[in-house]
Formats: sequence, structure tokens, C-alpha cells
Amino acid sequence: MPDALTTFELAIVDDIDARPGSTPSLLRTFIGLYLRRLGGWISTADLVRLAGVLGIPPAPARTGVARLKQKGLLLAEREGAIGYRLNPAAIPMLERGDRRIFEIRQMAADDAWCLLSFSIPESRRDLRHQLRRRLQWIGCGNVSPALWIAPGYLEDEVELILTEVGAREWATVFRTQTPQVAGPLAAAIAQWWDLDALRAEHDRFQASLAALPAAEAAPFAAYVRFIDEWRVLPYRDPGLPPSLLPADWPGQRTFAAHARLSAQLARPAWEFVRTAVHG
Repeated sequence: MPDALTTFELAIVDDIDARPGSTPSLLRTFIGLYLRRLGGWISTADLVRLAGVLGIPPAPARTGVARLKQKGLLLAEREGAIGYRLNPAAIPMLERGDRRIFEIRQMAADDAWCLLSFSIPESRRDLRHQLRRRLQWIGCGNVSPALWIAPGYLEDEVELILTEVGAREWATVFRTQTPQVAGPLAAAIAQWWDLDALRAEHDRFQASLAALPAAEAAPFAAYVRFIDEWRVLPYRDPGLPPSLLPADWPGQRTFAAHARLSAQLARPAWEFVRTAVHG
């Protein structure tokens, strides 16, 4: 079976090691947005040509595509022309990414929380590191080294991560309505999550919007670059209750910008790609 990767490996390949705006990141964003809608296959010529519309010259585009093939996201396949097929093993990862990127979730003050406690043997420090990295990546807060917290709607993702990294036997998952802390819950939230770093992510995203191509003239390039800048944020920000965040929290402005640009750009961007590939 060619290029058989675990879902965990593909998840790491997908997002963590690619800086928004870089060639690998833009190519992955394009693939995530459109390759399934195109039937799962695209010719090399069309892929390189569309990468050019994103500002990626042909040589770096071909190098970037070869790297994605090497990492297992794409499979080389000829369908009359030389091209690439999306690795079927990547589809579950992309579907999970869709839910994060396009379905913004935000807790209400009375929603349930998910708590994860684990005790992993010292001989499996590598697994402990993987687990903590994955929990941080999906937006979990760190109460203590072996106790993590997240909105209740992330429980399925927490369970999936435990299974994927092989840590389920050492973990216990709880549901609670309101964590009981010594002081105000908002103060505890500020300790469990790095709100300064999270605010910086929102500020970075909002600043990036000024550099987007003109939406009217280049909706495809504008949309792909917008999603590429956005895609990290819904992982970093788990959607904490607004009542537990600082009064000047930038989240609502960020979410409003996402909704506005999605409504403006998604359809014309897809029409551009469909026409460019299928004529």
C-alpha cells in the first residue's frame, strides 16, 4: 500500500511545521480547499499554474509539491497527464481541519468543560511529549503538567489524540460544568492559557488582511491567502467564553472578519479554480 501514513503523522505534516504564507503552507491550503472538490486529482501543469497565481514561481512550486509527495500528502498518478492524487489516508485529517477552519465554535459561560488527567510511565517520555504537543495544538489549557482542560466540544478530539498517540490506557477524561477554583474562574483561565500569545495570534491575523490581493481582481489568490493566514488560529484559540476573557479581547473582530471574507471570496475563488482546471 503506497505511502501509508498514520492519521497522526498526516496531522503533523498538515499544519504544525508550515509557516502561513510560505510555499509549503500555501500549497497545502490549496490542496485542502480544492483537491477533493476537483475529484482528488490534478495535473502537475494545472497545479503549478495555479500556484503561480498565488505568487509561487514554477521551480519553488514543483519543489514544494515534491516535498508534499515525499511526506505522503500527495501520490504521483498519471491520468492522461502527469499529476497527483490526494492520499486517501489524508482525507480524515482534512475533514477534521474543515470543521475547525470553517465551523467557528465558541463556548457559552454555562457550557461543559473537558478535563484530561494522565500518568504516563517515565520510560515513555517521548509519548508524553507527543501528547502534550498535540493537546496544545488543539487549544487545550494546561492546569498542571498532567492535567489539561478544554471546552467540552473538544472531547472527541482529545479522545482521538489519546488513541492516535497510544496513550489511552494512561488517561482519564472527565466532564465538568464549572471548574471549582480558589479565585475567579477568569483568573484561572489566564493561568491555564497563554492569553498574551493568543492575542498576538489574533493581532497577526488581522494585520495580515491588509496585505491580501484585491478581492475584486483576484478572488482566488485573496481567498487562499486569507485561509492560509487563518487556518492556525482556530486551533490555537479553542473558543473560550467571552465572559471569561479580557473586555478588549480581539476574538469577535477576528471571527467577524473571517465570516465577511468567507462570504465574499469563497464562491468566486472556487469558480476560478473550476474554470482553470476543467475549462
